[in-house]
Amino acid sequence: MTDKIKQDISIGANLKRLRKNAKLSQEQVSAKLDLMGLSTSREIISLMESGSYSIRVSVLLALKEIYHVDTFDEFFRDL
Repeated sequence: MTDKIKQDISIGANLKRLRKNAKLSQEQVSAKLDLMGLSTSREIISLMESGSYSIRVSVLLALKEIYHVDTFDEFFRDL
């Protein structure tokens, strides 16, 4: 078996799309996460959306709530 499996897949573009659909700025998302006890700066939100920062599961769970998505499929659309 010589095929390599890509270990990391970026969901950054989907995170950005969902944030924009929710009509929220990165600053607003950061503030909402902070209120949920998940201190995450606007800069970290930006890095997650660019695919250069690995998102924690706890943050993904919170973003599902903040972005009002029904399933996690929305985060992984078109990958």
